[in-house]
Amino acid sequence: MEGEAVSGAQLIAQALRHQNIEYMFGIVGIPVTEIAIAAQAAGIKYVGMRNEQAACYAASAVGYLTGRPGVCLVVSGPGFLHALGGMANATINCWPLIVIGGSSDRNQETMGAFQEFPQVEAGRLYNKLSVRPSSVEVIPAVIEKAVRTSIYGRPGSCYIDIPGDFVNLQVNKSSVKYVECCLPPPISMAEHSAVSKAASILALSKQPLLIIGKGAAYSHAENNIRKLVDLCGLPFLPTPMAKGVVPDNHPNCVAAARSMALQHADVIILFGARLNWILHFGLPPRFRQDVKVIQIDVCAEELGNNVKPAAILLGDINAVTKQGLALQKSLPMNYYTVFHHIREMIPKNCILVSEGANTMDIGRTMLPNCYPRQRLDAGTFGTMGVGLGFAIAAAMVAKDRAPGKQVVCIEGDSAFGFSGMEVETICRYNLPILIIIVNNNGIYTGLDANSWKEMLKLGNPATCVPPVSLLPNSHYEEIMSAFGGKGYFVKTPEELRNALKASVTDKQTPSLINVMIDPQSERKKQEFPWLTRSNL
Repeated sequence: MEGEAVSGAQLIAQALRHQNIEYMFGIVGIPVTEIAIAAQAAGIKYVGMRNEQAACYAASAVGYLTGRPGVCLVVSGPGFLHALGGMANATINCWPLIVIGGSSDRNQETMGAFQEFPQVEAGRLYNKLSVRPSSVEVIPAVIEKAVRTSIYGRPGSCYIDIPGDFVNLQVNKSSVKYVECCLPPPISMAEHSAVSKAASILALSKQPLLIIGKGAAYSHAENNIRKLVDLCGLPFLPTPMAKGVVPDNHPNCVAAARSMALQHADVIILFGARLNWILHFGLPPRFRQDVKVIQIDVCAEELGNNVKPAAILLGDINAVTKQGLALQKSLPMNYYTVFHHIREMIPKNCILVSEGANTMDIGRTMLPNCYPRQRLDAGTFGTMGVGLGFAIAAAMVAKDRAPGKQVVCIEGDSAFGFSGMEVETICRYNLPILIIIVNNNGIYTGLDANSWKEMLKLGNPATCVPPVSLLPNSHYEEIMSAFGGKGYFVKTPEELRNALKASVTDKQTPSLINVMIDPQSERKKQEFPWLTRSNL
């Protein structure tokens, strides 16, 4: 109503609640006690602490955990000073925080008022914004500005100074400058050219390493970063508060060999991590002299600190990671893309048969087993050609002892060639085996169709074609079709998922999925001990 009055304390509490602030921590006293009472009346949870420093730490942690700043309420002078450590910690950690401090009455400035201190000026060094409202009426607008500033761009602390005489001063509601709740932080994406450049650098790397910072945790990028790690088979190192963005027990986590990983990586991708003291500034001897850095950060000023990046991607970590995923899903696929989709879609309790060079090696880490005696591969002798025989045996035993259990046989195109005609045996006995051929046109690596044609122009294939090359784009799936099974020729992730879904659903018919991947796709050449080829 037009004639209704409201106090400064009530305006502060109502404005905070209107900005979706839920938690307040602090120590009451002159002149802020009424603010805490009004906050509780407005539905804000108030936690009375025993020290302003701890209260400020608590409020900043709420900001990190929820994405909306917690509020720290402090009294003037010493109370404000005790909170400075929490303000600095929040700003350096990039956590949103609002500190509201009581201060001397306006009409007592410079007179030696109780606990008089230049709080606005002192706060500027520790905060993104340090401000005193010019009147009670503008308090809601100032609070909206502080909340918005604390969460937009690089998050941090904001300080609002409240003169003691504002707390109980009554003003007419009609004169108050009310504002809407600030919008969520805008989600910015990196330039497409920058993402493409980063993808090219990563594709050419031999020993890449992802470093995941707490900025990635704050942006809720875990699902997309996990997909990227799985699709590309990349090793990763989390900073302390980024642990869990990708689980610590993931096979590609290199935290146990941190120093070696940093020293040997030829390309570093920073996901919301900064090259500060925690990462030895990105400099030798902890890093290679020629290391290429791909930097992803929401703050432009951070890009290029200490090390000149090979590529800079300015934007929200989650959004930029999604952009990278879109590139990774482009053609042609690689081993890691294929195994990522296979792992998602095949039954967890299936019997896995695997053989091939890269196919078997990468499959060991990308396709984990949950139960014993459900994996058959080249074994101690490293024998190629065992796959289809193993799969036939497993299917026969499963039919008798575990009806319904599926057998999935994952083969390299070279390995399949050793015993590919056993597909006829599979169809003759109607064994519902799913064969997946990861086809790179060769042994280890191959040639694409155009390169193959150019190579043949040089003369006799027996003298000029690389010994590792096989005929490009061979339609192995037609062998399965020839004997009555179902064959699929796939080139895209979508085609792969559709073929997998159809094959896993049909438990009566043998299937063969011929998956074309980049002919030059191979295992990332890691020198790290946790990713070297395991003993056969």
